Amino acid sequence: QVQLVESGGGLVQAGGSLRLSCAASGGTFSSYTMGWFRQAPGKEREFVAAVSWRSSNRLYADSVKGRFTISRDNVKNSVHLQMNSLKPEDTAVYYCAATVLADIPTLTKRYSVWGQGTQVTVSS
Repeated sequence: QVQLVESGGGLVQAGGSLRLSCAASGGTFSSYTMGWFRQAPGKEREFVAAVSWRSSNRLYADSVKGRFTISRDNVKNSVHLQMNSLKPEDTAVYYCAATVLADIPTLTKRYSVWGQGTQVTVSS
């Protein structure tokens, strides 16, 4: 199955932007629905965004709608999360995840492959 490696996290001031990337290897990337999740200290991992295998469907959490954009490149086997207008409450470890399910699930248990995570810290 596919393996995932995230990059692009860091420290940014409120109102700033970051672009997260997730590189996939070892599987048929184009057959997976890809998602981004995040987990803040002391909180459960939560859904952020997901994109279907052909990019025909995208889904966002209400908390990031209008600020974050998910995209994928099936040639380069990568998925990205462009994060604009960042807020301190966006601070978390961000995880890339993959699922063979086509209905863009939002539950963590429906994703079978996970990256190691990348830290995003937004200062006020």
